Amino acid sequence: MKLTVVGCSGSFPSADSACSSYLVEADGFRLLLDMGNGALGELQRHIGLYDLDAVFLSHLHADHCIDMCAYFVARYYRHEGGRCDALPVYGPEGTEQRLTTAYEDVPDEKSMSEVFDFRTLKPGSFVLGPFQVRTERVLHPVEAYGIRIEHDGKSLTYSGDTGVSEALNELAAGADLFLCEASFTHGKEDIPGLHLNGREAGEQARRANVGRLVLTHIPPWTNARRNLADARAAYDGPAELASAGATYLI
Repeated sequence: MKLTVVGCSGSFPSADSACSSYLVEADGFRLLLDMGNGALGELQRHIGLYDLDAVFLSHLHADHCIDMCAYFVARYYRHEGGRCDALPVYGPEGTEQRLTTAYEDVPDEKSMSEVFDFRTLKPGSFVLGPFQVRTERVLHPVEAYGIRIEHDGKSLTYSGDTGVSEALNELAAGADLFLCEASFTHGKEDIPGLHLNGREAGEQARRANVGRLVLTHIPPWTNARRNLADARAAYDGPAELASAGATYLI
């Protein structure tokens, strides 16, 4: 598998990165994990606008899904070759309605479903292209999912947005790469069931015995280096900060 960080900023884009979006590729199949603010423009640095095979939306906060509205425009009003076929989009209950409301001026209430094949996420396992996928509900104020992706004996886990979660431990168990959010600062913010801080991300990585930890979804106002140091204090494996454009072979 190849993982490309399209965007990794939390809450809103930074000067250096779009919001959460991660491209996973294997055997010619391209799966996008989230499409937050600014991600659609950055995605085109890595693949063609119409080259995606599926999209996974961890939850429906804007910094994880709002560029799907721009992507709707690109797919619905494509000038060459006619309208795009419906792209599988896996998201929580109500994804179609959320995006339709956010876009507001769709031609009609079913226009989104003409270019997006909406599929409702539930905890469980399924096959997606060449990937074996498992999703579990994690702790966040809205319905939110983490995901584990396996291919050719290797595994990648993406936390989405979550507080400390046993479900996340299960998804990450033994993962070769753990892409984990670290929005909060240890000792500063303490809001259970919302986000992880750097230390908690490190603790989750240690408990799950992952091969590599990559911290992501760090808002511009949070000290990323502090979060990385806190993670390394709890986890003694390889740990680093996600950065826009970074790639990993898993």
